[in-house]
Amino acid sequence: MQEPLNIFVLVFDFSKEGKRIEVSHSFWFFLKKLVPTMKPKFFSTLFCLVLILLFSHCQQEPEKFSIKEIANPTGEGSAEPNLSVGEDGQVYLSWIEKRDNENPALKFSVRRGKNWSMPQIIAQGENWFVNWADFPSMVAFQDGSLAAHWLPMSGQSTYAYDVNIAFSQNGKSWNKAIVPHRDGTQTEHGFVSLLPWDNGQLFAVWLDGRNFAKGGDSQGGHGAPTHEMTLRFAMLNKEGQLSNETILDKRICDCCPTSAVRTPNGALVVYRDRSEKEIRDISIVRLENGVWSEPKTLYEDNWEIAGCPVNGPAIAVQGGKVAVAWFTWANEIARVKVTFSNDEGRTFGDPIVVDDGDPVGRVDTVILPSGSVLVSWMESTGTNAELRVRRVHWDCTKDQSITVTKASKERATGMPKMAIRGNEIFFAWTQTGKPSHVKTAIARIN
Repeated sequence: MQEPLNIFVLVFDFSKEGKRIEVSHSFWFFLKKLVPTMKPKFFSTLFCLVLILLFSHCQQEPEKFSIKEIANPTGEGSAEPNLSVGEDGQVYLSWIEKRDNENPALKFSVRRGKNWSMPQIIAQGENWFVNWADFPSMVAFQDGSLAAHWLPMSGQSTYAYDVNIAFSQNGKSWNKAIVPHRDGTQTEHGFVSLLPWDNGQLFAVWLDGRNFAKGGDSQGGHGAPTHEMTLRFAMLNKEGQLSNETILDKRICDCCPTSAVRTPNGALVVYRDRSEKEIRDISIVRLENGVWSEPKTLYEDNWEIAGCPVNGPAIAVQGGKVAVAWFTWANEIARVKVTFSNDEGRTFGDPIVVDDGDPVGRVDTVILPSGSVLVSWMESTGTNAELRVRRVHWDCTKDQSITVTKASKERATGMPKMAIRGNEIFFAWTQTGKPSHVKTAIARIN
């Protein structure tokens, strides 16, 4: 009579999209039938190795988090928020605030412990370009010194404005503003990305519309399609000196935000490009060992559109891992996508669709401690919208989307932002209304 199989089952629940793995333990009777020459001792060792691998996988369980709105020190009339995590490890919230009968002011606050610091003013002016898509930013160096940018008007045209950049040692007093472009034209200069650099220098990238002045364009950078917006770069120091001024791309989309990150060997910049045939897909340029690469299309969506969609990409980095998220409406199908790189942005995999079927765009992205990626975007819900996030794993699997907040689809909602510090993810957006108000939320990763 054949000896019965005494089988018991070990069940491991990885809590990832409901997947379960079942392992049948019958190493002696079952495997003996497969490999009669093997000894039980080998099977026991093999089974233990399998268990070690399984428990190792269990330990890589993705983070769990919930999102909670938190108070912040912004006042009535606040809008256009931005978030950054400095080299000093602090989280910085900046925004523009305009109250009745007051000039707009650029303010900031620092997250200390569980609270935001009292707001401080970076700059204030009566003739600023204040816009939902092109807004100020700030960064912090390792020693706690700061740099920030804002956009004063340079002429009477709607889109005639300059970039102003200032430095501060303590956030209370700021140096005289520096203009990183020397053309002197009354055209568009904006959509800036800043990065702290070595020796107290500041990395700056911006959209530069100086070529529109050559044809006498009265729209300051939004004129005839024969004119071309450029992407330019310069390095600045705190004394106001410029160096390494470079044209990164001679023809790009007119008014989509840029995004930049520092990598172990240089930097990456992503932006919406513009071909001669009005294809406006996302491109990337790479600074490596002091040399800039030629522009390269990130992925060929082939979105043909005659005007600027005002919807730029977002990039995040963690060591050699890079994630880029963006919006496209190619073939009249709206999509938010993300793609990954394991080699500092030299190559990227196929994109993964992130949205829930009706996205507005306005993306941002961060890389979580586990290496998985969180993407945020605005999703249409009919007459309104929601700010949503979804975690995407490096194996291309996706979690369910989570709603951060309900919001208006109006442009005044702005470009919601995210920032990550350790196990905390911060969110900022503009709540529309009269007056508007900047809102913030936090998610703590378990």
